[in-house]
Amino acid sequence: MSHDRRSFVSYFSSIGLGTSLLPGILWAHAASGADITAATIACAEELAGLKFDEEQRRQMVDNLKGLGRSITALHNVPLANSVAPSITFNPVLPGMTLDRARKPMVRSKVTARTAPSNLEDLAFLPVTELSELVRTRKVTSTQLTRMYLARIKRYDPLLQCVVTLTEERALRQANAADAEIARGKYRGPLHGIPWGAKDLLAVRGYPTTWGTPPFRTQVLPDDATVVQRLDDAGAVLVAKLTLGELAQGDIWFGGTTKNPWKADWGSSGSSAGPASATAAGLMGFTIGSETLGSISSPATRTGVTGLRPTFGRVPRTGAMALSWTMDKLGPICRSVEDCALVLNAIYGPDGKDLSVHDAAFNWNAGTKLSSLRIGYTRKFFDLPEQDTVNGKLETVHGSKRFDDAALDILRKLGANLIPVELPDFPYNAMRLMLTVEAAAAFDDLTRSGRDKELVQQGPGAWPNSFRSARFTPAVEYVNASRVRTLAMEAWAKLFQTVDVIVTPTSAAGNPQLTATNLTGHPAVILPNGFRDYDDKDTTQIPVSLTFLGDLFQEAKLMAVASAYQRATSFHLKYPSMKLA
Repeated sequence: MSHDRRSFVSYFSSIGLGTSLLPGILWAHAASGADITAATIACAEELAGLKFDEEQRRQMVDNLKGLGRSITALHNVPLANSVAPSITFNPVLPGMTLDRARKPMVRSKVTARTAPSNLEDLAFLPVTELSELVRTRKVTSTQLTRMYLARIKRYDPLLQCVVTLTEERALRQANAADAEIARGKYRGPLHGIPWGAKDLLAVRGYPTTWGTPPFRTQVLPDDATVVQRLDDAGAVLVAKLTLGELAQGDIWFGGTTKNPWKADWGSSGSSAGPASATAAGLMGFTIGSETLGSISSPATRTGVTGLRPTFGRVPRTGAMALSWTMDKLGPICRSVEDCALVLNAIYGPDGKDLSVHDAAFNWNAGTKLSSLRIGYTRKFFDLPEQDTVNGKLETVHGSKRFDDAALDILRKLGANLIPVELPDFPYNAMRLMLTVEAAAAFDDLTRSGRDKELVQQGPGAWPNSFRSARFTPAVEYVNASRVRTLAMEAWAKLFQTVDVIVTPTSAAGNPQLTATNLTGHPAVILPNGFRDYDDKDTTQIPVSLTFLGDLFQEAKLMAVASAYQRATSFHLKYPSMKLA
Protein backbone atom coordinates (compact mmCIF):
# COMPACT_ATOMS: atom_id res chain seq x y z
CA MET A 1 0.00 0.00 0.00
CA SER A 2 1.28 3.46 -0.89
CA HIS A 3 2.25 5.90 1.87
CA ASP A 4 0.43 8.63 -0.04
CA ARG A 5 -2.35 10.19 2.02
CA ARG A 6 -4.94 9.93 -0.75
CA SER A 7 -4.26 6.27 -1.47
CA PHE A 8 -4.23 5.50 2.25
CA VAL A 9 -7.70 7.00 2.74
CA SER A 10 -8.95 5.49 -0.54
CA TYR A 11 -7.72 2.05 0.51
CA PHE A 12 -9.62 2.05 3.80
CA SER A 13 -12.70 3.52 2.15
CA SER A 14 -12.58 0.76 -0.46
CA ILE A 15 -12.79 -1.94 2.20
CA GLY A 16 -15.73 -0.26 3.91
CA LEU A 17 -14.02 1.63 6.73
CA GLY A 18 -15.60 5.06 6.96
CA THR A 19 -14.57 8.30 8.59
CA SER A 20 -15.90 7.31 11.99
CA LEU A 21 -13.26 4.57 12.32
CA LEU A 22 -10.57 5.04 14.95
CA PRO A 23 -6.78 4.92 14.97
CA GLY A 24 -6.30 1.19 15.33
CA ILE A 25 -5.70 1.32 11.57
CA LEU A 26 -2.25 2.68 12.32
CA TRP A 27 -1.26 -0.77 13.53
CA ALA A 28 -2.79 -2.43 10.46
CA HIS A 29 -0.70 -0.04 8.38
CA ALA A 30 2.45 -0.75 10.41
CA ALA A 31 1.84 -4.51 10.30
CA SER A 32 2.05 -4.38 6.52
CA GLY A 33 5.70 -3.34 6.90
CA ALA A 34 5.15 0.36 6.32
CA ASP A 35 6.62 2.96 8.65
CA ILE A 36 4.54 5.27 10.83
CA THR A 37 5.10 8.85 9.74
CA ALA A 38 3.47 12.23 10.22
CA ALA A 39 1.62 11.58 6.94
CA THR A 40 0.12 8.29 8.10
CA ILE A 41 -0.93 9.95 11.37
CA ALA A 42 -2.71 12.62 9.32
CA CYS A 43 -4.59 9.88 7.45
CA ALA A 44 -5.62 8.25 10.69
CA GLU A 45 -6.77 11.63 12.00
CA GLU A 46 -9.16 12.03 9.13
CA LEU A 47 -10.61 8.59 9.69
CA ALA A 48 -10.86 9.20 13.44
CA GLY A 49 -12.42 12.64 13.17
CA LEU A 50 -9.42 14.34 14.86
CA LYS A 51 -7.17 17.22 13.79
CA PHE A 52 -3.53 17.84 14.76
CA ASP A 53 -0.97 20.24 13.30
CA GLU A 54 2.32 19.19 11.70
CA GLU A 55 4.39 19.77 14.83
CA GLN A 56 2.01 17.69 16.93
CA ARG A 57 2.19 14.87 14.40
CA ARG A 58 5.98 15.01 14.33
CA GLN A 59 6.11 14.70 18.11
CA MET A 60 3.72 11.73 18.04
CA VAL A 61 5.77 9.63 15.61
CA ASP A 62 8.32 8.28 18.08
CA ASN A 63 5.65 7.63 20.73
CA LEU A 64 3.52 5.67 18.31
CA LYS A 65 6.49 3.67 17.04
CA GLY A 66 7.27 2.80 20.65
CA LEU A 67 3.65 1.84 21.26
CA GLY A 68 3.78 -0.40 18.22
CA ARG A 69 6.87 -2.14 19.61
CA SER A 70 5.09 -2.59 22.94
CA ILE A 71 2.09 -4.17 21.25
CA THR A 72 4.39 -6.54 19.35
CA ALA A 73 6.12 -7.52 22.59
CA LEU A 74 2.77 -8.21 24.25
CA HIS A 75 1.75 -10.39 21.32
CA ASN A 76 4.76 -12.59 22.07
CA VAL A 77 3.32 -13.54 25.48
CA PRO A 78 0.93 -16.53 25.25
CA LEU A 79 -2.42 -15.71 26.81
CA ALA A 80 -4.85 -18.55 27.55
CA ASN A 81 -8.54 -17.71 27.68
CA SER A 82 -8.42 -18.43 31.42
CA VAL A 83 -6.08 -15.47 32.10
CA ALA A 84 -8.22 -12.59 33.37
CA PRO A 85 -7.28 -8.91 33.19
CA SER A 86 -5.66 -7.38 36.26
CA ILE A 87 -8.60 -4.95 36.53
CA THR A 88 -11.76 -6.49 38.01
CA PHE A 89 -15.25 -5.10 37.40
CA ASN A 90 -17.22 -4.43 40.59
CA PRO A 91 -20.94 -3.57 40.41
CA VAL A 92 -20.98 -2.63 44.12
CA LEU A 93 -20.81 1.15 44.42
CA PRO A 94 -19.36 3.10 47.37
CA GLY A 95 -21.72 3.12 50.33
CA MET A 96 -23.40 -0.19 49.50
CA THR A 97 -23.29 -2.86 52.19
CA LEU A 98 -23.63 -6.61 51.65
CA ASP A 99 -25.34 -9.00 54.04
CA ARG A 100 -22.86 -11.81 54.82
CA ALA A 101 -24.90 -13.65 57.49
CA ARG A 102 -26.03 -16.98 56.06
CA LYS A 103 -29.25 -18.54 57.34
CA PRO A 104 -30.86 -21.94 56.72
CA MET A 105 -33.05 -22.13 53.63
CA VAL A 106 -36.79 -22.03 54.17
CA ARG A 107 -38.28 -24.25 51.46
CA SER A 108 -41.87 -24.64 50.39
CA LYS A 109 -43.74 -27.76 51.46
CA VAL A 110 -43.65 -30.59 48.97
CA THR A 111 -46.55 -32.98 48.65
CA ALA A 112 -45.34 -36.56 49.09
CA ARG A 113 -45.76 -38.67 45.99
CA THR A 114 -45.21 -42.32 45.28
CA ALA A 115 -42.87 -43.62 42.60
CA PRO A 116 -44.75 -44.38 39.37
CA SER A 117 -44.49 -47.72 37.61
CA ASN A 118 -43.05 -45.88 34.60
CA LEU A 119 -40.11 -43.76 35.76
CA GLU A 120 -40.43 -41.51 32.72
CA ASP A 121 -43.47 -40.01 34.40
CA LEU A 122 -40.91 -38.25 36.62
CA ALA A 123 -38.99 -36.69 33.73
CA PHE A 124 -40.58 -33.24 33.98
CA LEU A 125 -40.81 -33.00 37.76
CA PRO A 126 -39.03 -30.07 39.40
CA VAL A 127 -36.03 -30.69 41.62
CA THR A 128 -38.15 -29.84 44.66
CA GLU A 129 -40.14 -33.03 44.06
CA LEU A 130 -37.39 -35.22 42.63
CA SER A 131 -35.24 -34.53 45.65
CA GLU A 132 -37.92 -35.76 48.06
CA LEU A 133 -38.30 -38.99 46.11
CA VAL A 134 -34.55 -39.55 46.32
CA ARG A 135 -34.26 -38.47 49.96
CA THR A 136 -37.04 -40.83 51.06
CA ARG A 137 -35.52 -43.60 48.90
CA LYS A 138 -38.69 -44.09 46.86
CA VAL A 139 -36.50 -43.67 43.80
CA THR A 140 -32.77 -44.16 43.57
CA SER A 141 -30.36 -41.79 41.92
CA THR A 142 -29.27 -44.62 39.65
CA GLN A 143 -32.84 -45.16 38.47
CA LEU A 144 -33.27 -41.47 37.74
CA THR A 145 -29.91 -41.27 35.99
CA ARG A 146 -30.59 -44.26 33.76
CA MET A 147 -34.03 -42.89 32.90
CA TYR A 148 -32.60 -39.50 31.90
CA LEU A 149 -29.72 -41.07 29.96
CA ALA A 150 -32.23 -43.11 27.98
CA ARG A 151 -34.26 -39.98 27.20
CA ILE A 152 -31.12 -38.14 26.07
CA LYS A 153 -30.25 -40.96 23.68
CA ARG A 154 -33.80 -40.98 22.32
CA TYR A 155 -34.36 -37.25 21.87
CA ASP A 156 -30.93 -35.72 21.31
CA PRO A 157 -30.78 -36.78 17.63
CA LEU A 158 -33.81 -34.51 17.18
CA LEU A 159 -32.82 -31.67 19.50
CA GLN A 160 -29.02 -31.61 19.04
CA CYS A 161 -28.60 -30.28 22.58
CA VAL A 162 -25.81 -32.57 23.82
CA VAL A 163 -22.15 -32.25 22.90
CA THR A 164 -20.76 -34.99 25.15
CA LEU A 165 -22.56 -37.66 27.17
CA THR A 166 -20.83 -38.22 30.52
CA GLU A 167 -22.47 -41.59 31.10
CA GLU A 168 -19.66 -43.38 32.92
CA ARG A 169 -19.09 -40.46 35.28
CA ALA A 170 -22.83 -40.13 35.87
CA LEU A 171 -23.42 -43.78 36.79
CA ARG A 172 -20.42 -43.71 39.11
CA GLN A 173 -21.78 -40.61 40.86
CA ALA A 174 -25.30 -42.04 41.04
CA ASN A 175 -24.08 -45.26 42.63
CA ALA A 176 -22.09 -43.25 45.16
CA ALA A 177 -25.12 -41.09 45.96
CA ASP A 178 -27.33 -44.14 46.55
CA ALA A 179 -24.71 -45.69 48.82
CA GLU A 180 -24.39 -42.50 50.89
CA ILE A 181 -28.13 -42.00 51.22
CA ALA A 182 -28.55 -45.64 52.24
CA ARG A 183 -26.02 -45.02 55.04
CA GLY A 184 -27.99 -41.97 56.19
CA LYS A 185 -25.67 -39.35 54.70
CA TYR A 186 -27.87 -36.93 52.79
CA ARG A 187 -26.10 -33.93 51.31
CA GLY A 188 -29.17 -31.86 50.50
CA PRO A 189 -31.77 -31.32 47.78
CA LEU A 190 -29.39 -31.82 44.85
CA HIS A 191 -28.05 -35.14 46.12
CA GLY A 192 -28.53 -37.74 43.42
CA ILE A 193 -30.20 -35.34 40.95
CA PRO A 194 -29.00 -35.57 37.31
CA TRP A 195 -27.93 -32.29 35.72
CA GLY A 196 -26.24 -30.92 32.59
CA ALA A 197 -23.47 -28.34 32.07
CA LYS A 198 -23.21 -25.84 29.25
CA ASP A 199 -20.09 -26.83 27.36
CA LEU A 200 -18.13 -23.75 28.35
CA LEU A 201 -17.63 -25.32 31.81
CA ALA A 202 -14.50 -27.44 32.17
CA VAL A 203 -14.98 -31.05 33.28
CA ARG A 204 -11.81 -33.03 33.85
CA GLY A 205 -11.40 -35.92 31.42
CA TYR A 206 -13.98 -34.65 28.90
CA PRO A 207 -13.76 -32.24 25.96
CA THR A 208 -14.75 -28.62 26.58
CA THR A 209 -15.47 -27.50 23.03
CA TRP A 210 -16.97 -24.02 23.47
CA GLY A 211 -19.21 -25.04 20.57
CA THR A 212 -16.69 -24.31 17.82
CA PRO A 213 -14.31 -26.31 15.60
CA PRO A 214 -11.04 -24.68 16.76
CA PHE A 215 -11.62 -26.05 20.29
CA ARG A 216 -13.48 -29.25 19.43
CA THR A 217 -10.80 -31.52 20.95
CA GLN A 218 -9.83 -29.25 23.87
CA VAL A 219 -9.59 -31.06 27.23
CA LEU A 220 -8.96 -28.82 30.24
CA PRO A 221 -7.11 -30.19 33.28
CA ASP A 222 -9.41 -29.09 36.14
CA ASP A 223 -13.12 -29.06 36.87
CA ALA A 224 -14.79 -25.66 36.90
CA THR A 225 -15.65 -24.39 40.37
CA VAL A 226 -19.37 -24.77 39.66
CA VAL A 227 -18.81 -28.40 38.65
CA GLN A 228 -16.81 -29.04 41.83
CA ARG A 229 -19.55 -27.49 43.98
CA LEU A 230 -22.29 -29.52 42.36
CA ASP A 231 -20.17 -32.65 42.82
CA ASP A 232 -19.91 -31.72 46.51
CA ALA A 233 -23.70 -31.30 46.63
CA GLY A 234 -24.05 -34.86 45.31
CA ALA A 235 -25.54 -33.88 41.94
CA VAL A 236 -24.96 -36.22 38.99
CA LEU A 237 -23.54 -34.78 35.76
CA VAL A 238 -25.11 -36.62 32.82
CA ALA A 239 -24.07 -34.45 29.85
CA LYS A 240 -22.19 -31.47 28.54
CA LEU A 241 -24.65 -29.36 26.60
CA THR A 242 -24.48 -27.26 23.47
CA LEU A 243 -23.89 -23.56 23.21
CA GLY A 244 -23.84 -21.42 20.12
CA GLU A 245 -20.18 -21.25 19.16
CA LEU A 246 -18.17 -19.10 21.54
CA ALA A 247 -21.40 -18.28 23.38
CA GLN A 248 -23.42 -16.73 20.56
CA GLY A 249 -26.77 -18.02 19.28
CA ASP A 250 -27.82 -21.66 18.94
CA ILE A 251 -25.61 -22.75 16.01
CA TRP A 252 -22.59 -24.89 16.91
CA PHE A 253 -20.28 -27.23 15.05
CA GLY A 254 -22.85 -30.05 15.25
CA GLY A 255 -25.78 -28.09 13.85
CA THR A 256 -28.56 -26.00 15.37
CA THR A 257 -29.95 -26.83 18.80
CA LYS A 258 -33.71 -27.25 18.44
CA ASN A 259 -36.65 -26.07 20.46
CA PRO A 260 -38.67 -28.94 22.00
CA TRP A 261 -41.89 -26.97 21.42
CA LYS A 262 -41.21 -26.62 17.70
CA ALA A 263 -38.45 -28.87 16.45
CA ASP A 264 -37.78 -26.94 13.23
CA TRP A 265 -37.05 -23.81 15.28
CA GLY A 266 -33.84 -23.08 17.16
CA SER A 267 -33.84 -22.81 20.94
CA SER A 268 -31.99 -19.47 20.81
CA GLY A 269 -28.79 -18.99 22.74
CA SER A 270 -26.23 -19.05 23.74
CA SER A 271 -27.41 -21.39 26.55
CA ALA A 272 -29.19 -23.31 23.82
CA GLY A 273 -28.47 -26.82 25.07
CA PRO A 274 -29.27 -26.20 28.75
CA ALA A 275 -32.62 -24.60 27.91
CA SER A 276 -33.58 -27.23 25.33
CA ALA A 277 -32.57 -30.15 27.58
CA THR A 278 -34.43 -28.74 30.59
CA ALA A 279 -37.58 -28.07 28.56
CA ALA A 280 -37.42 -31.57 27.05
CA GLY A 281 -37.16 -33.32 30.43
CA LEU A 282 -33.71 -34.76 29.72
CA MET A 283 -32.30 -33.97 33.19
CA GLY A 284 -33.33 -32.36 36.44
CA PHE A 285 -31.64 -28.99 35.94
CA THR A 286 -28.86 -27.33 33.97
CA ILE A 287 -26.25 -24.61 34.28
CA GLY A 288 -26.10 -21.89 31.64
CA SER A 289 -24.35 -18.56 31.32
CA GLU A 290 -25.31 -15.05 30.29
CA THR A 291 -23.28 -12.17 28.99
CA LEU A 292 -26.05 -10.39 27.10
CA GLY A 293 -29.22 -12.51 27.01
CA SER A 294 -27.82 -16.03 26.89
CA ILE A 295 -30.08 -17.26 29.70
CA SER A 296 -32.98 -14.88 29.09
CA SER A 297 -33.46 -15.58 25.40
CA PRO A 298 -33.39 -19.42 25.42
CA ALA A 299 -35.46 -19.52 28.62
CA THR A 300 -38.07 -17.43 26.80
CA ARG A 301 -37.95 -19.59 23.69
CA THR A 302 -38.23 -22.95 25.47
CA GLY A 303 -40.58 -22.10 28.34
CA VAL A 304 -38.23 -22.82 31.23
CA THR A 305 -37.21 -20.76 34.25
CA GLY A 306 -33.82 -19.07 34.15
CA LEU A 307 -31.93 -17.21 36.85
CA ARG A 308 -29.24 -14.72 35.87
CA PRO A 309 -27.55 -14.01 39.21
CA THR A 310 -25.88 -10.77 40.20
CA PHE A 311 -22.49 -10.23 38.55
CA GLY A 312 -19.99 -11.46 41.14
CA ARG A 313 -22.36 -13.97 42.76
CA VAL A 314 -21.13 -17.25 41.19
CA PRO A 315 -17.45 -18.02 40.45
CA ARG A 316 -16.60 -18.39 36.77
CA THR A 317 -13.35 -20.25 37.38
CA GLY A 318 -13.06 -22.94 34.72
CA ALA A 319 -15.66 -21.30 32.47
CA MET A 320 -14.85 -19.86 29.05
CA ALA A 321 -14.34 -16.09 29.26
CA LEU A 322 -16.16 -13.95 26.71
CA SER A 323 -16.46 -10.67 28.63
CA TRP A 324 -14.73 -10.44 31.99
CA THR A 325 -16.99 -7.58 33.09
CA MET A 326 -20.29 -9.15 31.97
CA ASP A 327 -20.11 -12.99 32.10
CA LYS A 328 -22.39 -14.67 34.66
CA LEU A 329 -23.24 -18.32 35.40
CA GLY A 330 -26.72 -19.35 36.49
CA PRO A 331 -29.24 -22.19 36.69
CA ILE A 332 -31.92 -23.08 34.14
CA CYS A 333 -34.66 -25.11 35.78
CA ARG A 334 -38.35 -25.98 35.77
CA SER A 335 -39.27 -23.64 38.62
CA VAL A 336 -38.01 -20.58 40.47
CA GLU A 337 -37.52 -22.57 43.68
CA ASP A 338 -35.41 -25.09 41.77
CA CYS A 339 -33.19 -22.17 40.76
CA ALA A 340 -32.93 -21.20 44.43
CA LEU A 341 -31.81 -24.70 45.40
CA VAL A 342 -29.15 -24.71 42.70
CA LEU A 343 -27.93 -21.17 43.42
CA ASN A 344 -27.56 -22.10 47.09
CA ALA A 345 -25.08 -24.81 46.09
CA ILE A 346 -22.90 -22.80 43.70
CA TYR A 347 -22.62 -19.23 44.99
CA GLY A 348 -19.87 -17.51 46.96
CA PRO A 349 -16.13 -16.82 46.61
CA ASP A 350 -13.71 -19.54 45.56
CA GLY A 351 -10.52 -17.50 46.03
CA LYS A 352 -9.81 -17.59 42.30
CA ASP A 353 -12.45 -15.50 40.55
CA LEU A 354 -11.70 -12.15 42.19
CA SER A 355 -14.98 -10.60 41.02
CA VAL A 356 -17.01 -12.74 43.43
CA HIS A 357 -18.31 -11.15 46.64
CA ASP A 358 -19.02 -12.75 50.00
CA ALA A 359 -22.74 -11.99 50.17
CA ALA A 360 -25.36 -14.27 51.70
CA PHE A 361 -28.21 -15.85 49.77
CA ASN A 362 -30.99 -16.64 52.25
CA TRP A 363 -33.88 -18.29 50.46
CA ASN A 364 -37.28 -18.08 52.15
CA ALA A 365 -40.14 -19.50 50.12
CA GLY A 366 -42.64 -17.99 52.54
CA THR A 367 -41.78 -14.33 51.94
CA LYS A 368 -44.97 -12.27 51.63
CA LEU A 369 -45.31 -10.03 48.58
CA SER A 370 -46.96 -7.40 50.74
CA SER A 371 -43.64 -6.99 52.58
CA LEU A 372 -41.83 -5.97 49.40
CA ARG A 373 -41.92 -2.90 47.18
CA ILE A 374 -42.66 -4.14 43.67
CA GLY A 375 -42.23 -1.83 40.71
CA TYR A 376 -43.45 -2.31 37.16
CA THR A 377 -42.39 -0.66 33.92
CA ARG A 378 -45.76 0.80 32.98
CA LYS A 379 -44.41 2.28 29.71
CA PHE A 380 -43.33 -1.12 28.40
CA PHE A 381 -46.47 -2.95 29.48
CA ASP A 382 -48.24 -0.63 27.03
CA LEU A 383 -46.05 -1.70 24.09
CA PRO A 384 -46.05 -4.88 21.95
CA GLU A 385 -43.37 -7.53 22.40
CA GLN A 386 -40.80 -8.49 19.79
CA ASP A 387 -38.96 -11.67 18.86
CA THR A 388 -36.84 -12.98 16.03
CA VAL A 389 -39.20 -14.81 13.67
CA ASN A 390 -37.79 -16.44 10.53
CA GLY A 391 -34.54 -14.58 11.09
CA LYS A 392 -36.11 -11.10 11.42
CA LEU A 393 -36.97 -9.05 14.49
CA GLU A 394 -40.74 -8.67 14.37
CA THR A 395 -43.60 -7.68 16.60
CA VAL A 396 -45.24 -10.84 17.90
CA HIS A 397 -48.96 -11.14 18.51
CA GLY A 398 -50.55 -12.83 21.48
CA SER A 399 -47.91 -11.97 24.10
CA LYS A 400 -49.26 -8.70 25.45
CA ARG A 401 -52.39 -10.23 26.94
CA PHE A 402 -50.19 -12.37 29.20
CA ASP A 403 -48.16 -9.32 30.24
CA ASP A 404 -51.33 -7.46 31.18
CA ALA A 405 -52.74 -10.45 33.06
CA ALA A 406 -49.51 -10.73 35.06
CA LEU A 407 -50.12 -7.37 36.73
CA ASP A 408 -53.63 -8.42 37.80
CA ILE A 409 -52.27 -11.67 39.27
CA LEU A 410 -49.58 -9.82 41.22
CA ARG A 411 -52.14 -7.42 42.64
CA LYS A 412 -54.34 -10.34 43.72
CA LEU A 413 -51.30 -11.81 45.49
CA GLY A 414 -51.01 -8.66 47.59
CA ALA A 415 -48.49 -6.66 45.57
CA ASN A 416 -48.86 -2.88 45.64
CA LEU A 417 -47.42 -2.19 42.20
CA ILE A 418 -45.40 1.01 41.81
CA PRO A 419 -44.84 2.43 38.31
CA VAL A 420 -41.16 3.05 37.58
CA GLU A 421 -39.14 4.59 34.75
CA LEU A 422 -35.92 2.84 33.76
CA PRO A 423 -32.82 5.07 33.66
CA ASP A 424 -32.16 6.44 30.18
CA PHE A 425 -28.62 5.82 28.91
CA PRO A 426 -27.03 4.77 25.59
CA TYR A 427 -26.90 1.12 26.66
CA ASN A 428 -26.38 -0.24 23.16
CA ALA A 429 -23.38 2.04 22.70
CA MET A 430 -21.84 0.62 25.89
CA ARG A 431 -21.93 -2.83 24.30
CA LEU A 432 -18.64 -1.94 22.64
CA MET A 433 -17.07 -3.04 25.94
CA LEU A 434 -18.35 -6.56 25.38
CA THR A 435 -17.03 -6.82 21.83
CA VAL A 436 -13.63 -5.40 22.78
CA GLU A 437 -13.30 -7.85 25.67
CA ALA A 438 -14.45 -10.72 23.48
CA ALA A 439 -11.92 -9.76 20.81
CA ALA A 440 -9.22 -9.77 23.49
CA ALA A 441 -10.40 -13.13 24.86
CA PHE A 442 -10.02 -14.64 21.38
CA ASP A 443 -7.20 -12.44 20.12
CA ASP A 444 -5.15 -15.40 18.94
CA LEU A 445 -7.99 -16.65 16.74
CA THR A 446 -8.00 -13.37 14.83
CA ARG A 447 -4.25 -12.85 14.56
CA SER A 448 -3.58 -16.48 13.57
CA GLY A 449 -6.36 -16.51 10.97
CA ARG A 450 -8.03 -19.48 12.68
CA ASP A 451 -11.20 -17.42 12.97
CA LYS A 452 -11.92 -18.75 9.48
CA GLU A 453 -12.58 -22.15 11.09
CA LEU A 454 -15.68 -20.92 12.92
CA VAL A 455 -19.00 -22.22 11.60
CA GLN A 456 -20.59 -18.78 11.39
CA GLN A 457 -18.90 -16.22 9.15
CA GLY A 458 -21.55 -13.58 8.44
CA PRO A 459 -21.58 -9.87 9.33
CA GLY A 460 -23.09 -10.57 12.77
CA ALA A 461 -20.85 -13.51 13.61
CA TRP A 462 -17.87 -13.46 15.95
CA PRO A 463 -15.08 -13.40 13.33
CA ASN A 464 -16.34 -10.08 11.95
CA SER A 465 -17.04 -8.70 15.44
CA PHE A 466 -13.56 -9.66 16.66
CA ARG A 467 -11.89 -8.02 13.67
CA SER A 468 -13.99 -4.86 13.92
CA ALA A 469 -13.40 -4.51 17.66
CA ARG A 470 -9.66 -4.18 17.11
CA PHE A 471 -10.30 -0.68 15.75
CA THR A 472 -11.95 0.55 18.98
CA PRO A 473 -9.56 2.91 20.78
CA ALA A 474 -8.68 2.21 24.40
CA VAL A 475 -9.83 5.74 25.23
CA GLU A 476 -13.35 4.98 24.03
CA TYR A 477 -13.45 1.67 25.92
CA VAL A 478 -12.53 3.50 29.13
CA ASN A 479 -15.08 6.23 28.49
CA ALA A 480 -17.78 3.63 27.86
CA SER A 481 -16.86 2.21 31.26
CA ARG A 482 -17.27 5.65 32.80
CA VAL A 483 -20.74 6.04 31.27
CA ARG A 484 -21.45 2.56 32.66
CA THR A 485 -20.64 3.89 36.14
CA LEU A 486 -23.24 6.62 35.71
CA ALA A 487 -25.80 4.01 34.66
CA MET A 488 -24.93 1.88 37.69
CA GLU A 489 -25.48 4.87 39.96
CA ALA A 490 -28.86 5.60 38.36
CA TRP A 491 -30.00 1.98 38.76
CA ALA A 492 -28.82 2.02 42.38
CA LYS A 493 -31.09 5.02 43.00
CA LEU A 494 -33.97 3.22 41.31
CA PHE A 495 -33.57 0.23 43.62
CA GLN A 496 -33.71 2.53 46.62
CA THR A 497 -37.39 3.01 45.74
CA VAL A 498 -38.36 -0.61 44.98
CA ASP A 499 -37.11 -4.11 45.84
CA VAL A 500 -38.17 -5.89 42.64
CA ILE A 501 -39.25 -4.76 39.17
CA VAL A 502 -41.53 -6.74 36.85
CA THR A 503 -41.21 -6.01 33.15
CA PRO A 504 -42.12 -7.55 29.79
CA THR A 505 -39.09 -9.48 28.59
CA SER A 506 -38.92 -8.13 25.05
CA ALA A 507 -41.25 -5.16 24.71
CA ALA A 508 -40.28 -2.87 21.85
CA GLY A 509 -37.62 -0.42 23.02
CA ASN A 510 -37.30 -1.96 26.49
CA PRO A 511 -33.61 -1.59 27.47
CA GLN A 512 -33.82 -3.82 30.55
CA LEU A 513 -31.81 -6.76 29.17
CA THR A 514 -28.80 -4.77 27.98
CA ALA A 515 -28.98 -2.33 30.88
CA THR A 516 -29.01 -4.88 33.68
CA ASN A 517 -26.35 -7.03 32.07
CA LEU A 518 -24.14 -3.93 32.12
CA THR A 519 -25.03 -2.91 35.68
CA GLY A 520 -24.80 -6.48 37.02
CA HIS A 521 -28.34 -6.74 38.40
CA PRO A 522 -29.99 -10.18 38.69
CA ALA A 523 -33.04 -11.36 36.77
CA VAL A 524 -35.51 -14.23 36.74
CA ILE A 525 -37.12 -15.16 33.43
CA LEU A 526 -40.12 -17.47 33.65
CA PRO A 527 -42.76 -18.86 31.28
CA ASN A 528 -45.86 -16.67 31.09
CA GLY A 529 -48.12 -18.16 28.43
CA PHE A 530 -48.17 -19.56 24.90
CA ARG A 531 -48.78 -17.87 21.56
CA ASP A 532 -49.01 -18.82 17.89
CA TYR A 533 -45.62 -19.06 16.19
CA ASP A 534 -46.79 -16.67 13.46
CA ASP A 535 -49.84 -15.83 11.36
CA LYS A 536 -49.45 -18.97 9.23
CA ASP A 537 -48.23 -21.46 11.85
CA THR A 538 -50.43 -21.90 14.92
CA THR A 539 -47.90 -24.07 16.78
CA GLN A 540 -48.02 -22.92 20.39
CA ILE A 541 -44.70 -21.56 21.64
CA PRO A 542 -43.85 -20.03 25.04
CA VAL A 543 -43.63 -16.37 26.01
CA SER A 544 -41.95 -15.10 29.16
CA LEU A 545 -42.00 -12.48 31.90
CA THR A 546 -38.93 -10.96 33.55
CA PHE A 547 -38.39 -9.96 37.17
CA LEU A 548 -35.40 -7.77 38.08
CA GLY A 549 -33.78 -7.42 41.49
CA ASP A 550 -31.23 -5.31 43.33
CA LEU A 551 -27.60 -6.39 43.53
CA PHE A 552 -27.20 -9.58 45.63
CA GLN A 553 -30.91 -9.53 46.50
CA GLU A 554 -31.83 -12.71 44.64
CA ALA A 555 -33.79 -13.95 47.65
CA LYS A 556 -36.30 -11.08 47.41
CA LEU A 557 -36.35 -11.23 43.62
CA MET A 558 -37.01 -14.95 43.55
CA ALA A 559 -39.62 -14.78 46.30
CA VAL A 560 -41.74 -12.49 44.11
CA ALA A 561 -41.13 -14.54 40.96
CA SER A 562 -41.87 -17.79 42.78
CA ALA A 563 -45.12 -16.49 44.27
CA TYR A 564 -46.21 -15.39 40.81
CA GLN A 565 -45.21 -18.73 39.30
CA ARG A 566 -47.15 -20.71 41.91
CA ALA A 567 -50.23 -18.63 41.04
CA THR A 568 -49.98 -19.67 37.38
CA SER A 569 -49.52 -23.04 35.70
CA PHE A 570 -47.39 -22.21 32.64
CA HIS A 571 -44.27 -23.86 34.10
CA LEU A 572 -46.18 -27.13 34.54
CA LYS A 573 -46.75 -27.53 30.81
CA TYR A 574 -44.25 -29.45 28.74
CA PRO A 575 -43.79 -30.15 25.04
CA SER A 576 -45.05 -33.24 23.28
CA MET A 577 -42.02 -34.02 21.15
CA LYS A 578 -42.33 -36.03 17.98
CA LEU A 579 -39.28 -37.95 16.86
CA ALA A 580 -38.23 -37.27 13.30
